[in-house]
Amino acid sequence: MPRVVVDVMPKPEILDPQGKAVLGALPRLGFSGVTDVRQGKRFELEVAHLDDAVLAEVEKMAETLLSNPVIENFTVRVEEQ
Repeated sequence: MPRVVVDVMPKPEILDPQGKAVLGALPRLGFSGVTDVRQGKRFELEVAHLDDAVLAEVEKMAETLLSNPVIENFTVRVEEQ
């Protein structure tokens, strides 16, 4: 079955406390060289078939349910299997 992936990330101007917590924990765990972390969400949607109408529908899902467009950006892409 085709899989459509929706990645949701906080907008750059929005504070990301979870990302900052991960960034602070990395050096304590012995990892170095990371200068910033942003944490987001990933949704994987398996669809019966794939066409422009389905992609438009997923775009609408992302805009109305899967993300908060006021504070988040999202991308929709088809994942190769």
